[in-house]
Amino acid sequence: MSRGLCVQSCRWNRRQGTYLSTSPRAVVSRVAMSAKAISEQTGKEFLYKYICTSAAVQNRFKYASVTGDTEWGRLTQEHPWLLTERLVVKPDQLIKRRGKLGLVGVNLDLRGVQEWLKSRLMKEATVGKAKGVLKNFLIEPFVAHKQEEEFYVCIYAAREGDYVLFYHEGGVDVGDVDAKAQKLLVGVDEKLSEEAVKRQLLTHVPMDRKEVLASFVVGLFNLYEDLFFTYLEINPLVVTKDGVFVLDMAAKIDATADFICKAKWGDVEFPPPFGREAYPEEAYIADLDAKSGASLKLTLLNPRGRIWTMVAGGGASVVYSDTICDLGGVNELANYGEYSGAPSEQQTYDYAKTILSLMTREKHPDGKVLIIGGSIANFTNVAATFKGIVRAIRDYQEPLKEHEVSIFVRRGGPNYQEGLRVMGEVGKTTGIPIHVFGTETHMTAIVGMALGHRPIPNQPPMASHTANFLLNSSGSSSTPGTSRTASFSEPRVANGGIPAKKARPGVPPGNTVTTASTVKATTLFTKHTKSIVWGMQTRAVQGMLDFDYVCSREEPSVAAMVYPFTGDHKQKFYWGHKEILLPVYKNMGDAMKKHPEVDVLISFASLRSAFDSTMETMQYPQIHTIAIIAEGIPEAQTRRLIKRADEKGVTIIGPATVGGIKPGCFKIGNTGGMLDNILASKLYRPGSVAYVSRSGGMSNELNNIVSRTTDGVFEGVAIGGDRYPGSTFMDHVLRYQDTPEVKMIVVLGEIGGTEEYKICDGIRTGRITKPMVCWCIGTCATLFSSEVQFGHAGACANQASETAVAKNQALMEAGAFVPRSFDELGDIIKKVYDDLVATGTIVPAKEVPPPTVPMDYSWARELGLIRKPASFMTSICDERGQELLYAGMPITEVFKEEMGLGGVLGLLWFQRRLPRYACQFIEMCLMVTADHGPAVSGAHNTIICARAGKDLISSLTSGLLTIGDRFGGALDAAAKQFSKAFDSGLLPMEFVNKMKKEGRLIMGIGHRVKSINNPDMRVQILKDYVKQHFPATQLLDYALDVEKITTSKKPNLILNVDGFIGVAFVDLLRTCGGFTRDEADEFVEIGALNGIFVLGRSMGFIGHYLDQKRLKQGLYRHPWDDISYVLPEHMSM
Repeated sequence: MSRGLCVQSCRWNRRQGTYLSTSPRAVVSRVAMSAKAISEQTGKEFLYKYICTSAAVQNRFKYASVTGDTEWGRLTQEHPWLLTERLVVKPDQLIKRRGKLGLVGVNLDLRGVQEWLKSRLMKEATVGKAKGVLKNFLIEPFVAHKQEEEFYVCIYAAREGDYVLFYHEGGVDVGDVDAKAQKLLVGVDEKLSEEAVKRQLLTHVPMDRKEVLASFVVGLFNLYEDLFFTYLEINPLVVTKDGVFVLDMAAKIDATADFICKAKWGDVEFPPPFGREAYPEEAYIADLDAKSGASLKLTLLNPRGRIWTMVAGGGASVVYSDTICDLGGVNELANYGEYSGAPSEQQTYDYAKTILSLMTREKHPDGKVLIIGGSIANFTNVAATFKGIVRAIRDYQEPLKEHEVSIFVRRGGPNYQEGLRVMGEVGKTTGIPIHVFGTETHMTAIVGMALGHRPIPNQPPMASHTANFLLNSSGSSSTPGTSRTASFSEPRVANGGIPAKKARPGVPPGNTVTTASTVKATTLFTKHTKSIVWGMQTRAVQGMLDFDYVCSREEPSVAAMVYPFTGDHKQKFYWGHKEILLPVYKNMGDAMKKHPEVDVLISFASLRSAFDSTMETMQYPQIHTIAIIAEGIPEAQTRRLIKRADEKGVTIIGPATVGGIKPGCFKIGNTGGMLDNILASKLYRPGSVAYVSRSGGMSNELNNIVSRTTDGVFEGVAIGGDRYPGSTFMDHVLRYQDTPEVKMIVVLGEIGGTEEYKICDGIRTGRITKPMVCWCIGTCATLFSSEVQFGHAGACANQASETAVAKNQALMEAGAFVPRSFDELGDIIKKVYDDLVATGTIVPAKEVPPPTVPMDYSWARELGLIRKPASFMTSICDERGQELLYAGMPITEVFKEEMGLGGVLGLLWFQRRLPRYACQFIEMCLMVTADHGPAVSGAHNTIICARAGKDLISSLTSGLLTIGDRFGGALDAAAKQFSKAFDSGLLPMEFVNKMKKEGRLIMGIGHRVKSINNPDMRVQILKDYVKQHFPATQLLDYALDVEKITTSKKPNLILNVDGFIGVAFVDLLRTCGGFTRDEADEFVEIGALNGIFVLGRSMGFIGHYLDQKRLKQGLYRHPWDDISYVLPEHMSM
C-alpha cells in the first residue's frame, strides 16, 4: 500500500493565515505576533522531544534536511540510515497539496531521491497563484502500511477551548474532515482523558488500536498545550503492529509565548509563506521591531510597484491597503507595512529610509507615489515621528526627484500640526511634491488623490493649532458648569424615517447583560466611576485627570495606582490648575482595601505580568471592568482570563487595546488622544452614537468621523486586536441596544472570525433594533497571491464566509447600513444621523464650552510656545537618540575603530579623536598609575574604610580624598610650573634657583624610595615610549635637564611619575596637532591632568578594597607602640 501523502492536501481551514484548497487565492491573515506556522521538521522535532505517551512512537528524529548547499557525503555520515532504508522526500516550505502537485517522492532509495531532486531543488514552482523557488526539502524513512492503518487527527484553538478532530481514515483523499470527523471540545482549563477520547473520537476505530490511539491523542494534546501550539494536524497518522508513525504534520505555535517556552523551543525559525521571498529589508525591519517597544512591520508585495505606503497603525494600514485595492491599485501596490506604538524619531528614520531606499531602485514609467497615512494617534508624538521621516526624505531627495515620486500625507494626533508643518517645509525646500493634510481631511482621501481619482485641494483647510484648543474661548476666567447631565440628545418618540423598532423579548433593557456564566453590567462607566491604574503610567493618568476636569467631573476618576516595584508612596498630578497627590501602592490588596469605591482596573502591565495581575484583580468582587492594554499576551492565557471573567461577571476590554471612552464620564488611559483631540472631537460631552472597533487608532478616527457627521460619541470601545478579545462586538452592541441614550450604533469589524454574523442574527431576530452602520476592513485580502502579515494578531479568513467582503454583504442583507468602502463610511453615518434628526429621534442640544485646562510646561515647550534656558549644558555625550554618542561619535563606531579606553577618554575629556600613539600613551599612564602599594595614603585610607565595613563607594572616596599636591595630585602642578618656567625662557638652573629662593617645592621632583641609582621603571617605560612616538618633547627635555641639577644635589630628587606624566602630557597637547596653544593651556589649567591619576589610581583603590573583603580582614586599630604620645605636663592651679 502506498504511503499516504501530505497533510496540506485536505481542507486546512482552521490554520490562521492559510487559505482553503477550494479557493484559488491566498487569504491574508493579520498575524502580528501571534500564531505562526513552523516547518514540518520543527514540528516533528517538538513532538519527538516532548510527547509523553505509552504508544510506541517510531522513527523518532529520523529526518534529514536538504538545501542547495547540502553535501551528500556529510549528510549520509550524519544520517547513515539514508543508505539502508527506502525513503520519502518532500518540500518543507508550508506548501499545501504537495502530493497532488507531484512534489512528494515515495519509496525511493538515496540515488532515487537525488535523481528526483535534480528537477526540483532550487527550481521555480507554481502553487495556486504563488510562484516560488523550492529550496528546502525533507527526507524521511518510507513507511509501508495498509490503507486501514491511516488515521487523521487535528487539534486547533477556539475561544471556548481546543477542538480535537479525529477521523478513522487518513491520507491524501481524506476529503472534508469538518463534515466527516468526530469532534471533541476540551474547554479552557479542562483536561483530556483517554476515556473521553475512546468514547467520543474513536467510535469507528478497531478495538485492537483504541488503546494505542487514545494514549497517543492524549499525549499529543498535552504536548499541544505545554508548547503553546495553536494548530497541530497529522495526516496521515499511521498505526501498525510496530507502533505509531507520524507521516505528515503541519503546525502553528503562539509566538507570543516565547518568554514561557524559550527553554523548550530554542531559537525557532518561522519560514515565510511560499511564493514570497524573505527580503533582507524585511529582516532588518523585523530586527528593529524586536529591539523596540514600538511596532514596526514591513512586507514587500511587488518591489517594482509604483504605489508605496508608510502607514501608522495596524488597523489604519489595512484600511489604506483596502482603499488602494478598491481604486484598482492592487497590481501596483509595492508593500504592506505599519509603524505604531510611539516609535522614536530615530526608529522612524530607520524605517523610512528603508522604504525610500527600496522605492528608488527601479524607475516606473508613470512615476511613483508614497502614501504616508494614518489615523488620529492616541499617544504617539506625530511631530517626532515625522521628523524622522523628514530626515530620510532629505537624505533621499535626489533619488526621489529622479524617480518622480509624489508624496501624500495625512495624519492626526498629539502635535500633528507641527509634524505636518515640517513635512510641508521639506517639500518646499527639496522640490519634492508633498501634499499635506490633517484631521479635516477624511483618512483615506489621499489615496484617491494619489491615484488620480479625486482632485488635490490647492489650500486644504487646516485645523487650529493644538494650543488654541486649550485657551478659554469664552473670555471668562471662571470654570463653566457641567455641560450635560445625560445624553447630548434629548429622547423623543420616533415619528418616521428610521425609527428604533421595538425590541423583541430577549435580554430586557436594564443595567445587566446575562452571559453563559453570570451577569455583567450594561453600564460600564458613569460620571462617578473610580479606577485603579496598574503600572507607573503617569502620562496616561494625567490625561485621564485632564479629561475628567474638562468633563466637569467632581472628582478624579483615578483613585490610586499599583506599582509592585516601589514601596507605597504618593505621586503628584494636576487637577486643573492645582496639584494633587494620588496614592501608589506596592500591593493590589492594599489598594482594593483602601479604595472600596473602585470598580474599574486599567492594567498597563507588561505582556509577561498581565495574566497574573489580572487574575489577582478578579479575586476582588468590587471590580466589574478590566482594561488590559498589553499586546502579545499568549492566547492560552487570554482564554483563561476570559473564562474567569465570565465566571466572575467581569467585562474585559483588551488585550492589545488602547481602551475605550465614554464622553463626559470616563476614559481609559490614552484613549482619545491628548486634550486637543478630546476637545476637537467633542468628547467632553456625550452624543448619540456608540461605536465598537478592534483597532485603537481607528477608534480615534471614528471619534473624529462621528464628531464631524453627528452630534458626537456616546461611548466607544476598542476591543483589541488579539485573536481572542476579552469582550466581543456583540457584547458591546447589546449594551448599546439596551442603553436608551444611544440612538445609533457603528461597528468597525475586520476580516476573520464570525462575530459579525451574530450581529446579522441580532438584526434579523429583532434583538438589535437601533440603526447599525457597519464596515469590515480587510477587503483587500483575497487580492494578494501570498500570505501577508497584517498589523493585528486577531483576524484570519479560514473560509470564504470569514472574508471582509462576505461579511459586509451579509450585514447589508440583514439590514445594516454598509458603505461601499471605508471612504464612504462618514457619508453613511451622516445620512443615518440626519434621518434620525429629521424624525425627531435625536434633538441636538446647544453646545456649552468646556472648562479650560492649563497646558503642561513640557508640552508647551514641545509645541514651541515657550522657551527657557537649559539648566545644564553638555557637549561630550548624547544618549537621547537611537545610539549613544561620545563627542558626536556613535558608540558602534568607537568599537568598530577599536579606539580603546584612551580613545574614549580623548572623546569625553578633550572632545577630540586623538592620534593612535596619544591614545596608547593615555592607556600606559593609567596602567603605571593604577597602584603603588598599600603604604601610600590613598590606599591606606581605602583599606581602613574597607576593614571598618564600609561599602565600595565610601572606601574608594576615602582614598580619593587624599589626592592633592602632596600625594598624586602633582600632575597639574608640575605641568603648570615647568610650562611657566619654559615659556618664560628661564634656564633650568635659573628655574631651580628661583624655586629655592622662593622656598617652594618643585612639583613632580623627588621620590621617597626611588633615586638616580634606583630608577623608577614606570618613568623609564613612559620615557622610552614618548621619545619614540611623540613629534616633539621640548618640555620633557627641559624637565630632564632640571632633574640633572636636582639629582646632583640629592640622588632621590628625580623626575617622578607624576612629574613625567604632567610634562609629557603638555608636550602631547601642544604637538599632536589637535589643539591650539590656548586650548592646550586651558586643559592644564582646569585640572585635566590630575584626572589621569584619579582615574588610574581608582583601579588600585578598588583592588585594595576587594582584597581586604576577600581576605575577610577585621576592623583596623593602630598599635599603641607605633604612636608617640606627647602630652603637656600636668599643670596645677
